[in-house]
Formats: sequence, C-alpha cells, structure tokens
Amino acid sequence: MWQQYGKCTQLERYLETILSIEDWLPHMEVFSDSSLAKARRVFPELTSPGRVKHYAPSPSSAKKKARNSLENIIGSSDQIRATTLSMQNMHHHGSLLVNYLKARREVFIVAKGWQLPQTEGMEFDQYDTPQARWIVVHQNGKVLAGIRVAPTTARCGLHSYMIRDAQLGLLQGLPLDPLFFEAPVADNIWEATRLFVIDDVPAQQRAEVQRLLMLHMAATARDLGADQVIGIVPAVFKRWLKRIGMSAMAVGPTFELDGDKSQAALFNVSEAPEPDTIA
Repeated sequence: MWQQYGKCTQLERYLETILSIEDWLPHMEVFSDSSLAKARRVFPELTSPGRVKHYAPSPSSAKKKARNSLENIIGSSDQIRATTLSMQNMHHHGSLLVNYLKARREVFIVAKGWQLPQTEGMEFDQYDTPQARWIVVHQNGKVLAGIRVAPTTARCGLHSYMIRDAQLGLLQGLPLDPLFFEAPVADNIWEATRLFVIDDVPAQQRAEVQRLLMLHMAATARDLGADQVIGIVPAVFKRWLKRIGMSAMAVGPTFELDGDKSQAALFNVSEAPEPDTIA
C-alpha cells in the first residue's frame, strides 16, 4: 500500500506489518495456542483499536538481589542473623545502623554509666568513621549484640585506634599500659571495640548469639585483609573463645573495668571457623 508513494521506510514497513497482523489475528485459530503466544510476544498485541499492550518479562526473570556475603541466617528470615555494616552498604539495611547505635547507648551510657558522646538516643565516638565496620546480630529489627572493628592504621585527627590512644594518654578511663608492648600499627591487624550482648537475650540463646557475633567479626576482618584482631575483653576470654573454635593470647596485664577483670587479647582470625559452619 505504501509503494505508490515511493520507497518504503523501515517505519512504514513496521506499520504495514502491524496493520496486517490486526487483520489476520482473528483468523489465527488454525495455529496452536503456543504459536499464538509466541507471535504476540514478538509483536505488540492489539487488544482493541488504538490500544497496544506490550509484552513484559515475568518478575521471575529479573535478577535476584545478591545476598550479603557477610550475612548468616539461622533458620527462617524471622530468626537471628548477623550483618556487617559499612558506610557504603548501610542504606541497604534500613535503620539497622541507627538501631545499633541506640543499643550501644543503652548498654554503655544508660546501663554502665560511661561518659560518652550521644545524640538523638545514639552513642558514638571518634572511631565511628568510614574506615570502621559494625557487626550486628539482630532479630526482626531488634539489635541483640554488636561489635566494631577498625584498622590499626586508622587516623582521624589526633586519634588512631582506641588501645593505641590509651597508651598515648589520649583517653580517660583506660590504663596507660594496656599492652606488654608498643601498640602495633599494621595492615594485617585490626582492633575490635564496643563488644556487647544486650541483657534481654535469653540465657539459652546467649552462647549462640555470642558465637554468631564473634565468628562474623573474624570473617569480616579476614575479608578486609586482617589475620589478627586486638581488643580489650573479659579476662576469662579463653574459656568462651574455646567454645566457638577461636583462639587468642593475652597481650596485656589484667585490670578492672566496670567492676570486672579485663585484659587485652590478640585474636587469631585467620584460623577461625567460617560463619556458615554454625550449628
């Protein structure tokens, strides 16, 4: 029909095809249902004059969101899970980082009475920088436990990392000699701080929550290039680390912190079990 006006354009051929299809679509009963379905997927389906319905892929064909490689789930989605947060991925996890900082306030400021910075119900300090990672154990949006890790090579103004700053006399409340040696500064050593498990966790779940937290801490540090993590922990650390398959050595004298004996320890995270091995 378009030949009388000269050479057909690509658009004209397409329109001619569409109009032809509109004429013979009602007579397609001679084809199988599958053939008709294929034809309608190749061309727009003219359901009524002037209206075009385009074929769209089913939602199942869309790419599934990649799972956080540092996230471990025990049981179904409403059960306990651990997530590693960073400044770059926190927007994928809703208000989890905010809830974590609020839980820290409840533990360290409200319950323990520490004099720490706070705002809008959240506790924070000079070590909560983009260099840090926050490992959070949570269930249905409620934070059960947490720990922070940061590189010993970190720098933020006058501060580096907590144990080193204590050794340099920059922090109050911690002894000047938390280590038997000069605080290390190395790419393969990270520091763990702000370790807590909330009081609301039932006794029968506390060991599992603690294990999930520590194994994810170790996995996070490994993924960031560390093979050792240094931190101040309860002086009985060897007993509870043995239960979860981790090892550490004392690297400082015992001292009293909040009425409990504490001690600096160096964790060997390179040999810690993978989080997926949790029973």
